[in-house]
Amino acid sequence: MSSTAPSREKLRIVIVGHVDHGKSTLIGRLLFDTGSVPEGKYEQLKAAAEAEGMDFEYAFLLDALLEEQEQNITIDTTQIPFRTATRDYVIIDAPGHKEFLKNMITGAASADAAILLIAANEGIQEQSRRHGYLLSLLGIRQIIVAVNKMDTVHYDQKTFEQIQKEYTDFLKELNITPTYFIPISARYGVNITHSARDLMPWCTAPAILEALAQFTPPSARHDMPLRLPVQDVYRFDDRRIIAGRIEAGTLRVGDEIEFLPDGKRSRVKSFETWPIPQEPILQAEAGRSVAITLTEQIFIRRGHIAQKPQSGCIETHEFRANVFWIASEPLRVGSRFKLRLTTQEVEASLITLHRVIDTATLVAPPHSPDFIGKNEVGEVTLRTRSPIALDLASFLPETGRFVIIGSNGIAAGGGIVLHAKPEERRSSENIVWADGGVSREMREARNLHRGAVLWFTGLSGSGKTTLAVALERDLFRRGYQTFILDGDNLRFGLNRDLDFSPAARSENIRRASEVAKLMAEAGLIVITSFISPYRLDRERARAIITETKIPFIEIYINAPLEVCQKRDPKGLYAKALAGEIKNFTGISAPYEPPENPEIEIRTDLLSPEKALDLLLDRILPQLQLKEPETSI
Repeated sequence: MSSTAPSREKLRIVIVGHVDHGKSTLIGRLLFDTGSVPEGKYEQLKAAAEAEGMDFEYAFLLDALLEEQEQNITIDTTQIPFRTATRDYVIIDAPGHKEFLKNMITGAASADAAILLIAANEGIQEQSRRHGYLLSLLGIRQIIVAVNKMDTVHYDQKTFEQIQKEYTDFLKELNITPTYFIPISARYGVNITHSARDLMPWCTAPAILEALAQFTPPSARHDMPLRLPVQDVYRFDDRRIIAGRIEAGTLRVGDEIEFLPDGKRSRVKSFETWPIPQEPILQAEAGRSVAITLTEQIFIRRGHIAQKPQSGCIETHEFRANVFWIASEPLRVGSRFKLRLTTQEVEASLITLHRVIDTATLVAPPHSPDFIGKNEVGEVTLRTRSPIALDLASFLPETGRFVIIGSNGIAAGGGIVLHAKPEERRSSENIVWADGGVSREMREARNLHRGAVLWFTGLSGSGKTTLAVALERDLFRRGYQTFILDGDNLRFGLNRDLDFSPAARSENIRRASEVAKLMAEAGLIVITSFISPYRLDRERARAIITETKIPFIEIYINAPLEVCQKRDPKGLYAKALAGEIKNFTGISAPYEPPENPEIEIRTDLLSPEKALDLLLDRILPQLQLKEPETSI
């Protein structure tokens, strides 16, 4: 990995504006004036235009580059690199057509700065206001408002100042102050790379490139608290290599880091690179992609965010946000969706809608306030099913912006985090794990078997409890120390405060996992009997239990829903179908079957006796000690 090699500053710019206000021409100009056009391309296009009897347009450079001539409008978000003597840039070309706003949200969500174009001859349009609101929504604060096509109004000062005043007043309502208002003519290259005092002696603004050079790139965030979203975890040789991009702060070998959600800690052992440099890399800063190893092997996955311990990243299930909605189907209270923030993807729902705003008028739309319609913005409270790590967008946009993914896998909306409170994860940082005088190995040596967790999962009525009871009796008769951890039993005490909402069910499984781990530490074979309908919850349970090297065996008790309904041993399906039980798995709530369970038992195909025999054949070899590992 060569990702940690030194690199130049890079600024990502989103360019937005109403259709025909000159985005493609401005981008073509920036590419041409900075020498970023492939050699010979300009001459080729100019000759082709002359042959057709057409005036050459700098937009042709972009069109030729992107091969998107078909409708003469930008049809998707594209990213175009160019560079100056001092810095690298990436242009995010966001479409101006109203129907393509979703692409703009996707593109602008990763931008560090923006250029918003308004044509001098047409003035402020509905999309000009909408784009201003989107920039506000996405937390972009480095903004140039470029009043283009000044040549069409003879570089008239009053026209420019009128647009500047009107649009400044509009942006004030959004709490946005543009960094620069710049009059330009992209077609004639006026105020693009150099100031044009000859044509506009009244203009005091810098040229576009001069203004961009003043903006702050992400790499300048090295003095902020560390934020390293984990992109992926790779196994290589005996190493676990954690890869990601540092969005803020500085990371050094030896630093203690904490991964949210969960709060697991370790220290940076090394930076991994390829080819291997002569001198080892000892630190990396914001804007750099890195691959690191840790001194301790802890469970880390894509979506975690690394920070220095207690440096402000918020772990929560609930936060307040502004959401811009672009899908045809309205976003209603109670709607569920996938929410993507950095590399995290979690299920979430809208639990409170505080207000809805029309982005063009900044007033409430005429329809019912119970939903957010297409191209509207809502101030909302969202709840995630599993904990999520984030920052306020005003603190760090990269970890404070998110995208909502619709059922078709396409962005349906986007937003920024306005307010969130961290949830209490542990009662005190001063708590220290106390080791007892009898170790797990000593207990296992006396028991002559390993402590383990046998995690039964399946629909209600699938046969979990029946098999769990039979298995416990058989193991007990064989001399094994066993205990059944039943979901209903926990809800009589430990989990009596939890309902059956997705978030509460997730917490139910987390608590059960912690209890199962402690009991297995005591040398017991813990047989759990939980529906545990969500894969992520079971993955988390596995992580909790295996972090101390306790065996975790997922056992999928599989029976078709219609078979379970027919059995209905507790009469719950009948109540759920009658509407007496909400969020009932298989009826009004989903069940996500395991993808790769260690054991699967089809109780609709096997008798209880044969199912038990199959379980014992698979389990017993994993529980037995080959020989005593220690002695008392």
